[in-house]
Amino acid sequence: MVTRTLLPLLRRRLRGWPAVGLVGPRQAGKTTLARALGGDYFDLEQESERLRLDLQWDALARGRRLAILDEAQSWPEVFPRLRGAIDADRRRRGRFLLLGSVSPALMTQVSESLAGRLSMVELPPFLACELPNVPLKRLWLRGGYPDGGVLRSGRFPQWQRDYLSLLAQRDLPAWGLPAKPRETERLLAMLAANHGQLWNASQIGQSMGLSYHTVNSYLDYLEGAFLVRRLQPYHANLSKRLVKSQKVYWRDPGLLHALLNVPDYRRLLAQPWVGASWEGFVIEQIIQTLATHDAYPKAFFFRTSDGIEIDLLLDFGTCTWAVEVKLTASPRPADMDQLRKAAGLIGADRRVLVSQVKTSSMSGKDVSCNLIWLIKHIAGMLP
Repeated sequence: MVTRTLLPLLRRRLRGWPAVGLVGPRQAGKTTLARALGGDYFDLEQESERLRLDLQWDALARGRRLAILDEAQSWPEVFPRLRGAIDADRRRRGRFLLLGSVSPALMTQVSESLAGRLSMVELPPFLACELPNVPLKRLWLRGGYPDGGVLRSGRFPQWQRDYLSLLAQRDLPAWGLPAKPRETERLLAMLAANHGQLWNASQIGQSMGLSYHTVNSYLDYLEGAFLVRRLQPYHANLSKRLVKSQKVYWRDPGLLHALLNVPDYRRLLAQPWVGASWEGFVIEQIIQTLATHDAYPKAFFFRTSDGIEIDLLLDFGTCTWAVEVKLTASPRPADMDQLRKAAGLIGADRRVLVSQVKTSSMSGKDVSCNLIWLIKHIAGMLP
């Protein structure tokens, strides 16, 4: 079994809170990780498991074993019980682990019933730091879902297509998305075509016969399902005009490439949008790797109307990183010069140029590195 880097963080949260919510996309490995902790496991999507939990509840509430409640949002009746059990003995820690594949329903129940009683942890698909023996290009092409082909061949891209089809037909409607499955699939395809671009809900809505309000509401569900990430533009008091539209990225590149019918690495490199794919992949790896170190900076992008830009701006509160992503093994000195110029406009404390360079270097505020080097050294660079 692949060791998940999130495990130490999850153990720390359980030591500090009565309950922990482990959320993330379906098939990311939440159940496998949770069961590695031991405890009593209940799959609340199954009626028989709900009955078993109901009959054992008093013993579980009094006992010392961890209770793992999978897909907790599918049985809302459990949340008042959890609140009562926790409030009866607020000093006890590590009692309940709730697993959820998103769902606005889960977040609503958590906010109403367990506010102040539960800590949330997000488990993404596999990260590069968890697969040291897997070529990075394979992870980039196929994505990180454990069953999606990154560990063994033969499943990509059909697994990804089936996964998205099931989400569109069953899960997203069950979580409240009002779109019909075919409409959802069209939106997924359009989001793939616009990966890493400035978001224009009016334009997409017009092509689908929907209002931009409706398109944005649908996007909320897809973001809540951990399918896409929205980066907001960074606003600063500058004399230059700034781009105000957000960007939307697919969080898993395997899903993106399946939607765009790219079956192998050679054909990926031939695509005109390959740079945007690499950019989104690097951005997600950085943000999720930081999260494994319990670091959650606010993430933005920066672009002026005259073309000065930064792909990823990380605001840690006490310092700011400007990260530029280039799909090249030979970055030019001019690339770092441009990054310094853009970072200087906003006073960034660290400038990071991520490419596929073989030899990485760090000098003062400047870092020129490959992605593997960065994720290995990122903990030591934190403020």
